[in-house]
Amino acid sequence: MFVHYLSLALAALSTARLAVAVPTSDAEPEFELIRRQGLADVYSSCTEPNTVALTFDDGPYIYETEIVDLLNKNGIKATFFVNGYNWDCIYDDSVIASLQYAYNSGHLIGSHTWSHPDLTTLSWDEIHDEMWKVELALSRIIGVWPAWMRPPYGNYNDLVRSASAIRNQSLVIWDFDSQDSDGASVQESEQYYTDLVNQHPSNVIALNHETYQTTAEQVLPFAIQALKAKGYNFATVAECLGGKPAYHGVFSPGTKDSSWTC
Repeated sequence: MFVHYLSLALAALSTARLAVAVPTSDAEPEFELIRRQGLADVYSSCTEPNTVALTFDDGPYIYETEIVDLLNKNGIKATFFVNGYNWDCIYDDSVIASLQYAYNSGHLIGSHTWSHPDLTTLSWDEIHDEMWKVELALSRIIGVWPAWMRPPYGNYNDLVRSASAIRNQSLVIWDFDSQDSDGASVQESEQYYTDLVNQHPSNVIALNHETYQTTAEQVLPFAIQALKAKGYNFATVAECLGGKPAYHGVFSPGTKDSSWTC
């Protein structure tokens, strides 16, 4: 079953890649060719009222299982936007185990590209490879084709949106940042969450990074309790956007072999 889905996906993406790469007779720029394929939707806020989508970028990493245990204990489903080779290699045995644990616990797994580049600085082929390599890894490890992609640094252009549209993916940004990746202290991140709940927006997509021990062990427990105290519901990004599909394909994962390398 995995080989069947993989073959279909390879054929579809190869066809799409060729379709947008063939030049026209008047040498129309590549950008215009890509743009005509359509642009992926971009979401920066939820649509469900009184709902928070906790999201975590840049993993899988050594704190992921700890974060998942905390979320599970609190009955929360969150979203992890993962890389293939950023803080760690997605094919390492321990990383495979933590990613499978997060997925099997019901958390949503989305794409954050292979190596976390600024996609707006890349060519079409480079964007495609950054997306495809992590998609292949997710299909192998947990048996899914992602429906959601977060561009690194939140940066995107029409070329990036076109590459996502061909994959039938949507882009997810955020409307609240704990600023853990910008060097915020624990106290500062906790204050940002305090300010957020005091303002009490109807819904929130919260950006956090699973690669910081302080986020996993101090900021996140504080944030969960603060948000719960204000009566917020918790959801994945797919759920908080009105119950959209979590994935575009779910099937049996593969078995690790020598090709599973970074």
